[in-house]
Amino acid sequence: MTSHDIFRALLYYAFIMKKLLLILVLIAALGFGWYRYSLQPVALTSQDRQTVKIAQGMSVKQIAALLEEKGVIRSAFAFTLAVRFSGEQGSLQAGKFVLRPSQSVAEIIDVLHSGKAEELIITIPEGFTVKDIDALLTEKGVIASGALLRCAQTCDFSSFAFLPDSKGLADRGGRLEGYLFPDTYYVSRADFVPKFFLERLLTTFDRKVLQTLAADFSESKRSSADIIVMASLIEKESRNDDERPVVAGILWKRFDAELGLGVDATVRYILEKPTGTLTAGDLNVASDYNTRKFKGLPPGPIASPGIGSIRAALRSKDSPYWYYLHGTDGEIHYAQTNEEQNLNRYLYIRGGSLKKLMESDEQAKGPGAFTD
Repeated sequence: MTSHDIFRALLYYAFIMKKLLLILVLIAALGFGWYRYSLQPVALTSQDRQTVKIAQGMSVKQIAALLEEKGVIRSAFAFTLAVRFSGEQGSLQAGKFVLRPSQSVAEIIDVLHSGKAEELIITIPEGFTVKDIDALLTEKGVIASGALLRCAQTCDFSSFAFLPDSKGLADRGGRLEGYLFPDTYYVSRADFVPKFFLERLLTTFDRKVLQTLAADFSESKRSSADIIVMASLIEKESRNDDERPVVAGILWKRFDAELGLGVDATVRYILEKPTGTLTAGDLNVASDYNTRKFKGLPPGPIASPGIGSIRAALRSKDSPYWYYLHGTDGEIHYAQTNEEQNLNRYLYIRGGSLKKLMESDEQAKGPGAFTD
């Protein structure tokens, strides 16, 4: 090989190396661009939130896969690289976090590293009262005890036209009782304002109840206020969706017949006695909320009903029954007459049996008594 051939070979080799280098630079640039892109928020303007539970002992790869599945990061691989580059591999905390697609990977890593989510998950169960919600927020460290209750009683909510007049309503819940929709909400301790939070709950009630069920309310012969009051009784008196329409039918039937509703939950509400035995004095309390003593509905709701109870109040189920009770067996027992109700009370609450009852009847008749 001549020197000229060697020179040409070197030039060719240099040309190939230059091309390879350009390709490598291009690949690196594309890789870096992809990596940078993958660290950006999935949806910068999104208001969505995802509850993500990081179990104790999960690896970075497992966490990354979970976050990608939840849609809060673009790439599990890019997230894993970012954690390694940040040196946080062993410091991601276990727990339940509220994450958003609008957060960058760096922000998400910071949340998981600190163990403190920017927002809290507040779930208001069906059947909660204003006082219950106040206690829940106090327990979560969001407010000082009584702050939400005071606002419910004194803040201006006149823009919510569906709220009832305050006349005759119990002071403990005021106009808002029954209209704070039970749902899951996300709140920030840093900028929490009781009035704004209550307005969120009222707005949710308007959207999920009054707007969604507008046709049902329109078709009903009853007022919206009466329906929500009845729904709150159904919420306290029933335990599942199968019971609710039947219980609703019984209560509406008694209401229309101008019979006492006899709902102990109304007495517990006005006496603020959620548990324990109701005494004869309790059941005789002179309050319009006492449906054991006075006919008709109480002046206002006694709790926040869920959508199932509201639907039941709107579309109750006809039955031959006039009475019901929940036994110690956990089941509901219906009755057509007061005598049947008393028998159910004896069997399913007092723990009696038909055998004992028959023996008692035989003893009462005495020897030689005539029987059919």
